[in-house]
Amino acid sequence: MIILVMKFSFAQAFKNLFSSKKIDGEFFENLTDALVEGDMGAKLAYEITEKLEKICREKKVYDEQSIKSELKSLLLGLVSSCEFLPEKGKVNIYMLLGVNGVGKTTSAAKIANLYKKNGENVIMAASDTFRAAAEEQLEMHGERLGIRVIAHQHGSDPSAVVFDAAESCRANGGGVIIADTAGRLHNKENLVRELQKIDRIAREKADEGCFKKILVIDGTTGQNALRQAEVFSETVGVDAIVITKYDSTARGGCAFSIGKEFSIPVLFVCTGEKYEDIQKFEREKYVDEFLGY
Repeated sequence: MIILVMKFSFAQAFKNLFSSKKIDGEFFENLTDALVEGDMGAKLAYEITEKLEKICREKKVYDEQSIKSELKSLLLGLVSSCEFLPEKGKVNIYMLLGVNGVGKTTSAAKIANLYKKNGENVIMAASDTFRAAAEEQLEMHGERLGIRVIAHQHGSDPSAVVFDAAESCRANGGGVIIADTAGRLHNKENLVRELQKIDRIAREKADEGCFKKILVIDGTTGQNALRQAEVFSETVGVDAIVITKYDSTARGGCAFSIGKEFSIPVLFVCTGEKYEDIQKFEREKYVDEFLGY
């Protein structure tokens, strides 16, 4: 029931715009406001609305279904999906990035479980060595899932964890390493140095083309997610994003903003707390849910 109520945040506001039956300047102004409320940045919301208004004027489109269709086309152009397929017999390292509290460690377990079910040799690396709870949580997930976890003493060098995981992976004929990392943005300078060192080690130890960096963002945090994408892109680069807590929001505009600003594709969406609550990102489905189809 909660899911249904929350899902109509932008979609219901968009539907309500058509109650006046008049498609004019005020309609498009209200649409801009609705997009901003749907967690799309103001700049992008204005840009989308201006394009839509121009299209509607040129095509003489004034009915709800046609306007929805045109808006859907514009939104589809802002997001993209991707798929990471580990190469057999090689060392594949997928480094998870993100601030504390976004569900990074749980996402690491979900992704590891997904690849294990696909027959991959999976290792989880507890590279957030400064937060004891993160190591303990990952080890708990590993025990439940039957997945090996490489962890070092609390406070040790995070890059050494990735190094050891990669050595173990290669010794066992290859596989995929899911590396959980720290996300202490309040201490950004230390975090940058730490992540850049892990990045360097992972790049050296992974086989060519087998190292990916995945940013985990909380789908309920709105434009904070855009700022996080900016910070991590500048720090080490980002190959894809995972959206968590998507079950408690259908605003979802942050994915469009990140796609527009950084051209980062979406890999997965997580819809709950269970290990199975992770799905491959489907662009059209995501846009349809945002619009209320």
